Amino acid sequence: MHPLLTESHDIERLNTVDRKKYLQKIKIIKHLYVKGAKTNTDICNRFNISSPTSMSLLNELIAEGLVEKQGRGISVGGRKPDLYGLKDNSLFVLSIDMERFKTRMAIFDNNNNNITGIYTYSFRISEDLSAIEQLHRHASDLMESSGINTDKLMGIGISMPGLVAAGAGRNYTYLRTQPGAESLQQILERKFEKPVYIQNDVKSAALAEYRFGLAHNKKDVLVISMDLGIGLGIIIDGKLRSGTSGFAGELGHIPLVEGGALCYCGKRGCLETVASGIALARMAKEGIKSGQSSLLNKLSDQEVDQIEPSVIINAANQGDQYAINILSETGINLGKGIAILIQLFNPELIILGGKIAEAKQYITIPIQQSINTYCMTQLRETTSIALSELGKNAGILGSVATVMENIFESQIELAR
Repeated sequence: MHPLLTESHDIERLNTVDRKKYLQKIKIIKHLYVKGAKTNTDICNRFNISSPTSMSLLNELIAEGLVEKQGRGISVGGRKPDLYGLKDNSLFVLSIDMERFKTRMAIFDNNNNNITGIYTYSFRISEDLSAIEQLHRHASDLMESSGINTDKLMGIGISMPGLVAAGAGRNYTYLRTQPGAESLQQILERKFEKPVYIQNDVKSAALAEYRFGLAHNKKDVLVISMDLGIGLGIIIDGKLRSGTSGFAGELGHIPLVEGGALCYCGKRGCLETVASGIALARMAKEGIKSGQSSLLNKLSDQEVDQIEPSVIINAANQGDQYAINILSETGINLGKGIAILIQLFNPELIILGGKIAEAKQYITIPIQQSINTYCMTQLRETTSIALSELGKNAGILGSVATVMENIFESQIELAR
């Protein structure tokens, strides 16, 4: 077992001095993971410890193969100080990004290097536990073929759709477990014999944006996933907010249209019924069947029935006016919802991700127009709208950060 996965009973055996040293080392490793390579002086100032103590801890981490010198920092007069950072391939995370009909997996090291490349597997995420065997088999095969030392595998992070209570380790939409029975997290930990952390896909994307994307070094950011549904990740005061049960951010299921269409959640007129990929596909089908002039008319009946947002976006990019119009209608409706969010949270930045974000100006312009119409001037002027630069990799990167941060925090709690 890796020294960073020390069991609670092993930590309890440590005397006060050794426990304090272990705690300091974990905090240094977490700091280097989050902030990158730092000087000895940086570490002294961050943790309020003396230079000899910091240097002694760094030397021990170097001897354990976790830390290495990585060049020199900026000089403030005299010799440039050494920079210390995490050594490549000293720790690993298996990251899994589940969608409804496919699952992507990759192994990353502690410096977020993709060790294996991203593998995609086509299988449907089930509402019951039947998909777990396929998930476990594909993940086990990837770990075996990667050739990594599994003792260095810190854990497994799974980004998934649905109502995910990350703290309880349960998904109330997919891979559901019975009340009182083992949680999904417990089942997976038993099968993998490693720590497993599950997280809602949009919250995972929000954490990725905060650690690696446009939200880095920002405090108040909203991340909106525009896909078949609409999801929201909330970062306030530099922390990902999940709410009491872990369900905060169900933007798509806020009723917006009085007496509107029936949503699959059971309510009528939810934002998703007029501003999601599902709504976009419905409008496209209705337009084709009513004889609208469009490139989409070239689709076969089967292709029309299974139309995806990407097909509509491609038509818009070819100048198809009907495709542009329904994207605009989707953006205007979504902008109404975003205007409400701006007035509730007063964010400095809103990041748009998901498949519909690939429509770029065809979706962002109507969203901005709608915000201008429905949001107070003083609030909208301090909020920027941007398209995610992480794209479809946001979820898989977020799972890496979820594992690393949970591992560090659990070890810090044990050592206190």
